[in-house]
Amino acid sequence: MVERLAHVERMSTARAVADELDDRLRAVARPERADGERRYLKSDLEHLGVSVPEIRKVATAVHRERPDLTHDELVMLVEALWEQPVHERRMLAAELLDLANTALSANDVPLLERLLRESHTWALVDPVAIRVVGTLVERDPQAWDPIVRRWASDADMWLRRASLLVHLPQLRRGAGDVDRFTEIADELLDEREFFIRKAIGWVLRETGKQRPDLVTEWLRPRAARAAGVTVREAVKHLPEEHRERVLAARPRRSRES
Repeated sequence: MVERLAHVERMSTARAVADELDDRLRAVARPERADGERRYLKSDLEHLGVSVPEIRKVATAVHRERPDLTHDELVMLVEALWEQPVHERRMLAAELLDLANTALSANDVPLLERLLRESHTWALVDPVAIRVVGTLVERDPQAWDPIVRRWASDADMWLRRASLLVHLPQLRRGAGDVDRFTEIADELLDEREFFIRKAIGWVLRETGKQRPDLVTEWLRPRAARAAGVTVREAVKHLPEEHRERVLAARPRRSRES
């Protein structure tokens, strides 16, 4: 009972801090931006019209003002921000997780998975998947491998997208385990969901900047299976010879469309 009361009190404090941060966001909001952004993202959330750079300024200020924030305090603040259906509050929660990711581990899968499931848009899924979970995957790949593979076969499309994007930070630097990514990409190559097809192509495109031979060798025998958007993204920055080899493996109708 005492422990529960203490938790309620800490959560109440977190909500008060979240409301104060909400005020900071609203102070720099541009209502004329909000409607366009909501339509663009096809969002059901409230949008204040705060730009990503402004959200990051607030996150950086919080990180600087509260250097001793514990793991549990961070989680409660993130949950307090997230529980209101406001796009910028949720973006701020993702930014705070990114700045304080050293406090996180695979033990935080329930929280991170819930955020991904409840995002319902690439604008929230991508920062959590790439900059938060991607960093954790790089730090402890063995612990995260079964989690990411489970996400790859989840019924939730956004978790499947996340299972691809978590590999992006390492692969775009020429590091990371390409085989881990390509195994998942191969499983998802026949997907009908646009955001999955685009994600495969995106990660291949970034990987190809450092390792064009590897991307070409993997994609060429799969070029006929892959969706047009996947191939178009993947070959964008490949050397001309590599790009032509991949495109030549596409059915003629696909090449002309």
